[in-house]
Parts: sequence; C-alpha cells; structure tokens
Amino acid sequence: MTRILALILALGTAGTAVGVAAPALAQDGPLRIEITEGVIEPLPYAVPDFVAEGGNAAEYAQQISRVIAEDLSGTGLFREIPRDAHISRVSNFSSPVQFSDWKAINAQALITGAVSSDGAGRLTVKFRAWDVFAGTELGDGMQFSATTDGWRRLAHKVADQVYSRITGESGYFDSRVVYVSESGPKDERAKRLAVMDYDGANVQYLTDSRSIVIAPRFSPNGDRVLYTSYETGEPRIHVLDVGSVQSRILPTSDGVMSFAPRFSPDGSQLLYSMTRGSNTDIYAMDINSGQTRQLTTAPSIETGASFSPDGSKIVFESDRSGSQQLYVMPVSGGEPTRISFGQGRYGTPVWSPRGDLIAFTKQNAGRFHIGVMRTDGSEERLLTASFLDEGPSWAPNGRVLMFARETQGAQGASSLYTVDISGRNLKRVRTPDGASDPSWGPLQ
Repeated sequence: MTRILALILALGTAGTAVGVAAPALAQDGPLRIEITEGVIEPLPYAVPDFVAEGGNAAEYAQQISRVIAEDLSGTGLFREIPRDAHISRVSNFSSPVQFSDWKAINAQALITGAVSSDGAGRLTVKFRAWDVFAGTELGDGMQFSATTDGWRRLAHKVADQVYSRITGESGYFDSRVVYVSESGPKDERAKRLAVMDYDGANVQYLTDSRSIVIAPRFSPNGDRVLYTSYETGEPRIHVLDVGSVQSRILPTSDGVMSFAPRFSPDGSQLLYSMTRGSNTDIYAMDINSGQTRQLTTAPSIETGASFSPDGSKIVFESDRSGSQQLYVMPVSGGEPTRISFGQGRYGTPVWSPRGDLIAFTKQNAGRFHIGVMRTDGSEERLLTASFLDEGPSWAPNGRVLMFARETQGAQGASSLYTVDISGRNLKRVRTPDGASDPSWGPLQ
C-alpha cells in the first residue's frame, strides 16, 4: 500500500475529527492516520501550473490549476505548497517526475497536467496525480473536454478525481447550488432564485424579484427545482425546469397554504406541507399524476419533511409534544418516533445522502446552531453558533454542509457558509448579493 493510498480517511465518523500524522520520511510503509480531538494536519501537496499545449490554452492553463488548488485546499484536508517553493518546473506533461525535488519540499502529493485548445472553442485537460514518497502514480491519467466557457467545470472535475483518489470518497466540486438571492433593505428585501457553482462562481438567475420565493430544492439529478412562491398571493409550490427556466404550479388545493417541498430520492414524488385552518400536515404527491397522500394527521404543525436516501422513511419537525422537535416515521405511514431530546427547539431536518446522519437547525438560549445527529437521535453535535444560522443542505458526498447565516441589526444580511461535519473549516461562500435557503445539487 502506498503512503497516499493509505490516506483513506475515516470521514464517515461525525463524532471525531481526522488528523494526518506527520510523515516519517526515513520510514517505509503507508502514511499513518491519527484520530485526534478536532485537530487535523492537512496533507501537503503541489500543483504546478498546467502546461499549455498550443492555441490559446495558455490563458486557461494557469486558471485551471489555480481552481484545482482552491478546491482541494478549501476542504481543510489539504495544504498547498506555494509555487515559489517548487524546485522542479514542469514544462512538458510527458517528462519524468523528479520525485526527489518534490520530496525535498515535503510534497506528499503532486498533480501535473496540460491544457490544449482545438482552436474551435474546445479545451482538453489531462492530468496525473502522484504519490511523491512512493514514487508512483495514483490511478491512471485522465482527460476531460469542454467548451472554453466550461473551463471551471474542467478544473472541478480534475479536483474531484484527485480528492477521490486520496480520500477514498467521492468529490463534490463539480456540483451546483440553488439558493435565494436577496437584495435591498431588510424590511423590503427582494428575493429571486439563483443557481451557482458550489464555490459561488457562475451565478445565474432563475426567476425575477416580482414575487417572494423561498425554500428551493434541487431534484436528485439536478434538472428541476421545487420552490414556494407567493406569486398568486398565497404560498404555492412550483416546479422549475432548470434547462428551459420554465415553471409551473403543482396542483395542491386552492385556498390553502402549501410549502416546504422536497423531492424523493428517485425524483418521482415530493413531500410538502399544507395548512388547513390552524393545522399543518405533511403530504406526499406523485409529480406526474398529481395524486396526493396525507402522511400525518396530528392536531399540530408538521413541516420540513425530508426523505431518507432509500425512500423508506421521512424525518420532519413537529410541535406535537409542545415544542418544535424532530420525528422519524415510515413513508408508508405509522406512528412517528421522536428523535430530538436536547434543550431548545429543532427544525429544518435533512437526511444525509449517506443515510447515517440527519442535519438540523437548533435554537437554544438565544442562539442558533447547525447540528447533526444519528438517525435515532444519538450523538448530537452542534457545528456552528451565531445570531441566526439555519437551513442546512448536504454536499453530494455527505461530508460538508451549506447553510444560511444572518447578521444582527437593521443592516443585517444573509450569507451562505459551509462547514465540515466535524465542525471544522467554517467558510463563507462568495455570492454577488445576500443569499439564503441553499440546496446543494448532485455532481453534474
């Protein structure tokens, strides 16, 4: 086993952080892993500027290698060795790697690549990833092609491959997020749906700001978005086709409020809440036929439902016990089981794509938190704390959460943040305006 391939991190464990032991350069054998208490030593790596192979590739080669580095370093699991510390210069993609030069600067992983252009608006990126201390290649070299407009996607695809080969997990860089873009003063805020790359680049607007829109949710394959709109004067659920940017209202009952929609894992159904009088219950709808089925019947408020990855269960929030708590029940029906028992109120639950955790918003003692717990309610962990954190959404690989954070006061604004499920690596996502209600889509 090579040193880097031994770095199959125990990333599925929410209750512990993973640390990488410093490499013992004089020793043979795999890189060792230490489970530490919230401390991690990121893996040092190098990514020289990719080689430009003719045409107008030069203007893209450096940008692509920089985005790859931003993706990897942004996880908190990797640390880039600055380019001015490099001893070797990669000027030919096919040249042998001088491993001794990279060992000398303690680079444990090396990513080399080249970019070519066909002169007709298409780029091709090829890359290799290397275990420096073992002197071996990590997997096989690969190449990806796209139009010049898609150069960032090419970089994300390479970063996903490198991330996967080193951690043993799938990546999440070549993914998009749909969210609510916010502008204007706090008491007259204009809201419209927008979609962006996971890192905030390539923002596109899907609706205008003539009516309030909330709670967008991506479909499992990213081709549609569910959201709630006040276009008709009352909250109604819409489904939007991302490719054509056309939407339609789903056939929920007239004269009542319907909201908080979310797709099933296969995209054929949705969960949503509907209010009749003072009572709010959860319903399931077949998207093609419009047939609905009521799932809860308690004289209380049930909302925020989310499917388990296998589609057999749902988690939702309810005040049936007197305060806002989380419950799990079979999607076929039956008595819900309460899973939250800590102090405070719980809401916006969402099942991890891995199926092992449920993320939630918690309000307690005047503070808001994003947290995770096991599906039976055990091992609750609070990952954040602020004036207002809410609405977590999972990365496609279940390793990172994105959520909205609002600042206090009359000038307060909402922004998007990400955090690792260990509670590390809290980062703000760059957006042109204020942002809330993120929904992380699948890998493209």
